[in-house]
Amino acid sequence: MRECLRKLGFETVDLGFGEQISEWLQWYKGKVAKFHSYSQYNGKKKVRRERATLGMAKKVCEDWANLLLNEKVEFSTENEALTLRAKEILEENNFRVCGNQLLELSFALGTGAFVEFIDNGTIGIDYIRADMIYPLSWDNGEINECAFGSLKVIDGKTSLYLQIHVLEDGAYVIHNRLFDAKNHQPLPLPEQVEADFYTGSEAPLFQIVTPNIVNSVNLDNPMGISVFANAVDVLKGVDLVYDSYQNEFRLGKKRIVVPVGMAQLNSSDTGFAPVFDDNDTEFYAFTDKNITDLKEINMEIRAAEHTEGLKQNLNLLSDLCGLGSERYTYDRGGVKTATEVISEESALYQNLKKHEIILNRAICDLVRAVLFLDGKDTRGLAVKVDFDDSIIHDTSTEFEQNLKLVSAGLMQPFEFRMWWFNESEEQARERAARPLCEAQPPKQSADSSAASLGSGTAGLSSGTAGLHADKGELKTGKAGLKTGGKNKTNR
Repeated sequence: MRECLRKLGFETVDLGFGEQISEWLQWYKGKVAKFHSYSQYNGKKKVRRERATLGMAKKVCEDWANLLLNEKVEFSTENEALTLRAKEILEENNFRVCGNQLLELSFALGTGAFVEFIDNGTIGIDYIRADMIYPLSWDNGEINECAFGSLKVIDGKTSLYLQIHVLEDGAYVIHNRLFDAKNHQPLPLPEQVEADFYTGSEAPLFQIVTPNIVNSVNLDNPMGISVFANAVDVLKGVDLVYDSYQNEFRLGKKRIVVPVGMAQLNSSDTGFAPVFDDNDTEFYAFTDKNITDLKEINMEIRAAEHTEGLKQNLNLLSDLCGLGSERYTYDRGGVKTATEVISEESALYQNLKKHEIILNRAICDLVRAVLFLDGKDTRGLAVKVDFDDSIIHDTSTEFEQNLKLVSAGLMQPFEFRMWWFNESEEQARERAARPLCEAQPPKQSADSSAASLGSGTAGLSSGTAGLHADKGELKTGKAGLKTGGKNKTNR
């Protein structure tokens, strides 16, 4: 991809950062070759070992995605008809599922992108992960121009597809280019695809999502870093302790030492029969002449020490990843998440609000972009995103407190409705004037964990540019080829 971009006169971030993304991807998948596969000398020779993993890197990213973009997150515009249309387009693109999954990958690999396009009159959204994103220009860390790459299989041959979003004369132009995967020579585009699509938009038809933390790998790089980038050593500690914990039980099995004579075959009328079953792993035949009877060996298992060591490492990991300390506990053989209400003074609350800044802007720009492609006038359109605060506040208690304020005359009934039912002032005043029914507090969700946010079960395919299962076919239309699909990246 980089060589193809250079042929077109574009430069992107250095190759070394792509290698860093690959390492984060290995941690996200749970197995890092240079750490989880190792050699151990057993007294005679070196043997290959596989270290067990708890997969905590993925768990951390799942939690951040569920905290930030769950089923309770809503958006609205000042125009109700535009709001309904935007929600319809996002629903058609399975946004509540794919958006949550993209956010999980963005926190794992440091960067993700929403990319809007038109395919035969239908508005689509691609969900692009970090290793498919090639920034071309940026200012103060904000990516202004960007290329998105993927592999396409056309007539049985693998091609490299680049969709390049650049500014020309104050408006964005999308250049669609196809290259041979082997020699990187230009290839003709399908007839339906325009080589250059002039959007007429001053705003890009893509939005970049990253964790709201400084890229400590390269301070001048506009790409984000993984939320666990500075906690890799702790991830190693977690898996070292967990692997040792498993070995403690494997090596701590009861052993019974028996004289070798007892383990030999005894003759009988029907032939020879073993005294002990060879498959009984508890028995070990010993040739020492001093051993004349069975001897039981019970190894002491250091369960408490391992549990404490695992707890300390999980606390460190949670804190370094911005989730606050003591979020995870290891109980009954598995990792569980704390469910207490998040305090506004906690580190998790502060980090959650910080990450929402970037996500809020991305969702607002996404809504305006899909409405623009739908032919709507989005100039000056205000978009509001309501994030899920039930994970922060005790909503039942707050509901009761607000009811008391209404009863005391310190809050107007219409203000109560605006606060709790997200109604406009006009709607709230009209409905508050009706006979008041007994109010019921909203259901409390102690720890929102909905990874599936809406209809559909679209999953992430390893090595895809997006989440659309288009079986690798070309997606055509004015905006060009579809970037997503089951296509591997050229890393």
